[in-house]
Amino acid sequence: MPGSDHTAESQPHSSAAPPASSMTRFSPRLNAASAPICIATAVLFLISLIFEPDRVRHSALLGMLPFAAVLAIAAMGQTLVVQQGGIDLSVPGMISLTIVLLTSYPNGDSGKLASAIVIAFAATLAAGAISGVIVSVIGVTPIVATLGMNAVLYGVVIQVSAGNPPPTTNALATFASGKVIGIPNTVIIAVILAAAAALIIKRTIVGRRFEAVGSGLLGARAAGLRARRYQLATYVVAAAFYCMAGVLLAGIVHSPSAFQGDSYLLPSVAAVVLGGTSLLGGRGSVIATAVAALFISQLDQFVLVMGANQGVQNLVDAGALAVGLAIYSVPWRRLRRNVRRPSPDGAGRLEQSTAPGLPGRESTPGAQLAPGSHK
Repeated sequence: MPGSDHTAESQPHSSAAPPASSMTRFSPRLNAASAPICIATAVLFLISLIFEPDRVRHSALLGMLPFAAVLAIAAMGQTLVVQQGGIDLSVPGMISLTIVLLTSYPNGDSGKLASAIVIAFAATLAAGAISGVIVSVIGVTPIVATLGMNAVLYGVVIQVSAGNPPPTTNALATFASGKVIGIPNTVIIAVILAAAAALIIKRTIVGRRFEAVGSGLLGARAAGLRARRYQLATYVVAAAFYCMAGVLLAGIVHSPSAFQGDSYLLPSVAAVVLGGTSLLGGRGSVIATAVAALFISQLDQFVLVMGANQGVQNLVDAGALAVGLAIYSVPWRRLRRNVRRPSPDGAGRLEQSTAPGLPGRESTPGAQLAPGSHK
């Protein structure tokens, strides 16, 4: 019927999308999910100021913040995928491929840098689209699809660079190390991307539908949302974030390796978890993820200054991930209720029978009779 199509199109606005009051959640005030990581970051900087004051001075921060910005951008892409109930293991391949294309194609010629950036974005977006199709259309588990994509990307990396990419161009190095009003360009780009992503997700209909699809795939489909489109688009947009992170990293590291992206998989997942993004999909905050990336970067700096090696740093990142999982993913309230809930026999039954206002076993007529005896 002519009116049925209009009704079907208008239903997602009311049933699938969150209520209008949820749009007010986009505010500078802390919410329950982002408050812990913000407080932890402030405490970490305070501890660094007490025990290692050199690590929080202006020069030290200028050395740490560009890498924190790169991690924040990569983690924001990971956040979008996790909000759809998946996980992206192709982050190292995406970043490494971007770096290799930005160094090998220009081969020191800054005039070819623009073309190299276009090629890098085209390659990573195509890889993200393939991963999205495999997950959303074919139905392969995200962890399997993205792990396979990462292997393919590293094959391309080896083929293009032969395992030893040339140094980055002077133009990209100058831009990545540049500052505006004393703020590194990388930090400015990360802040702009975080604000834009948060604004789109929290204040637009597309963003609200994106969260609705992540919260419940079957419910979103029943409400008339084209869930596969949102899932596919998520991997493409995430690939754009990874590519941007790779572009900035290629400028920061003057002589990058072919596997420069390896060190960003575990921290990106840890930043997502510490930022309070639900691993079941739906709930998440790219701004909280960016703050978590700053926390992890400062924590790594603090650990290295204390004399620990790279292996210990990886263990610290894994520990941060475990803490985030314990805080946000373990249903502590349910566990406490299960522990407090009386068992069906034994002491629990005795406690129930002697509760205030109920007759105890001793006061119940015939309670003291031996088994098999009669009144």
